[in-house]
Amino acid sequence: MNVPLWLWLATIGGLVAIILADLFLVDHKPHAVTIKEATRWVLFYVALAVLFGLGIWWFAGGQYAGEFFAGYITEYSLSVDNLFVFVIIMSSFAVPAIHQHRVLLVGIVIALVMRGAFIAVGAAAIEALSWIFYIFAAFLVYTAVNMVRQGMGENEEWKEPRIVSLVRRVLPVTEKFHGSRTTVRLDGRRWVTPMLIVMIAIGLTDLLFALDSIPAIFGLTQEPFLVFTANAFALMGLRQLYFLLGGLLRKLIYLSYGLAVILAFIGAKLVLHALHENELPFLNGGRPIPVPEVSIAVSLIVIVGVLAITTVASLVAVRRNPALAEGHGGAVTVPVAHNAEEAAEMDRHDREIDEETARYDREHR
Repeated sequence: MNVPLWLWLATIGGLVAIILADLFLVDHKPHAVTIKEATRWVLFYVALAVLFGLGIWWFAGGQYAGEFFAGYITEYSLSVDNLFVFVIIMSSFAVPAIHQHRVLLVGIVIALVMRGAFIAVGAAAIEALSWIFYIFAAFLVYTAVNMVRQGMGENEEWKEPRIVSLVRRVLPVTEKFHGSRTTVRLDGRRWVTPMLIVMIAIGLTDLLFALDSIPAIFGLTQEPFLVFTANAFALMGLRQLYFLLGGLLRKLIYLSYGLAVILAFIGAKLVLHALHENELPFLNGGRPIPVPEVSIAVSLIVIVGVLAITTVASLVAVRRNPALAEGHGGAVTVPVAHNAEEAAEMDRHDREIDEETARYDREHR
């Protein structure tokens, strides 16, 4: 797939414009997100991804469009599992509801920039070393096994990244949020607020998740442009999905099993591809091994089918036994408003806190 420089620049420019517009809307009037609002935004970002994929279909053909859609669906589904940790981070830092959207947006922008660098490194490694697919495959299978173990109840707690702990040690951090500000001057000294810390935590935590999602999408397409754009659209729609799913997260009790199956499947696909492109001298004398490869159409069917089965099975199981959801995902919840009245009440509470903090700031400047 030959992607000219102008198309890269136009795509990145379009993504930046959407992010800036979203950031302006958030800063213009911070508020608690309602389910209806989150639904509209999720549909908007999914529609953007679909239109982008259809554009690829029109200009580059069905093969590349299929690779984009397979990568996008895989990245989005893996991101759903990551939302559990985002909920824990938000709860641990006690981020006010009216500022959570902005925290997620900036944190995800940080993650996207770092993922872009990670994708560039991965693409260069694939270009130079065909056997890197074996390492990707082994890592995906290892991750799949860990997901199954977590699904059996061995859930890992979120641990603050070391660089976040380092920021806490090097820079003075206030105990309370100061509106949406990341820094504040108190008693003649510049302080960092928890807002900056939680943004860094979200971005770095997502990068850790990319260690399995990036190899997974490289198992579906080796085109850096498709890998980057699939990641970008999945991440951009992730923050609204965070609010939309809300309590539904705890009901997806079999999601880890479904994602484990998908990662193991892609791992097997990577092995077959590596054998087909074999250059290792101790395998078939360094010549390619004529093994069948999994088509992108089959990959799409498997990915969508597994996600559909695990989602339906989860909801049916929880409906029959609601206690299953209580022990899944912990007791944390997403502070999403079910209607305008709830949103107004959450906004009023958080703004009262912001006003109180602002008075404190004025007194200690």
